[in-house]
Amino acid sequence: MSFTYEDVGATRDGGVPCPPGFHSLHERTRLGEGEEVFRRAAEALTTWRMHREMGVGITTSAERAAPGVDVTVTLAGIVRAPCRVVWTMDEPRRAGWAYGTLPGHPESGEEAFVVSRTGDGTVWLTVTAFSRPAKWYAKAGGPATRGFQHAYARRCGVVLRRLADPPAEF
Repeated sequence: MSFTYEDVGATRDGGVPCPPGFHSLHERTRLGEGEEVFRRAAEALTTWRMHREMGVGITTSAERAAPGVDVTVTLAGIVRAPCRVVWTMDEPRRAGWAYGTLPGHPESGEEAFVVSRTGDGTVWLTVTAFSRPAKWYAKAGGPATRGFQHAYARRCGVVLRRLADPPAEF
């Protein structure tokens, strides 16, 4: 199966500018501070744990995100969204990946999830995407569909913050 959009990999540099005809998404969430928070967040992100903890179904051909890995996200047990990992990054201060939509996905586009650690030690999750409706029900949803996408991206940050929080010492 091939991707359902032309600009494969466009999220690698933050997704700016958004390809013509697509809606952009950019959500940034502070996860905490320090190397341990970064390490825990990167691990939860690259092993699909963040998505699983969000309560979405994840079927994947690999235990970790890697280019070419197929992933199907299932929402509410009904909506199946087939994707393929487009790129990954594993750097001392940045880790993440993006997937692009495949035929059968309700949207057409790409979504990236990147954990970064700034110079002052603050750890962030940035979710960047561009998409447009591909199925009739995504088109019918209009602005509500985009609202759901933004809420989903914010929820990623909430869940990953919890997963990255180091255990308290007693």
